[in-house]
Amino acid sequence: MTVTLFYNPRCGTSRNALALLREHGVEPVVVEYLKTGWDRATLERLASRTGGGVAGLLRRKEAGAAALLASGADDEAIIAAAIAQPILIERPIAESSKGAVIGRPAERVLEIL
Repeated sequence: MTVTLFYNPRCGTSRNALALLREHGVEPVVVEYLKTGWDRATLERLASRTGGGVAGLLRRKEAGAAALLASGADDEAIIAAAIAQPILIERPIAESSKGAVIGRPAERVLEIL
C-alpha cells in the first residue's frame, strides 16, 4: 500500500505522524507541500476524501484561513487562496487507497492503513 503524507517538517504533528507511519512499517511518499505547492485537482481530491470539503482543509490557526472562513469564501476562492499560499492548508494530511485524513491528532494517520 502506498501512503502519501502531505507534510511540513517544521510542524511537530507532521513529524509525529511520519514517525508513527514508520513505526508501523510504512515508508510514505512525503510531499513537502510548502515547497511543491498545491494544485486544484489535489485539493479537490483531498477535500472529497477527507469528507470535510474544501473549507475543512483550512488551517484555522492561520490568519488568512480564518479570514476566508469569516468572509464565507466559496470553494473557488479557498482553492485560489491555497494555491497562492500553501500554508493555509492543515497539516499533516495522509492519503492511501483506503482514504485520506487530516492527522490531528497525529494518530489519525493510522486510520488509512
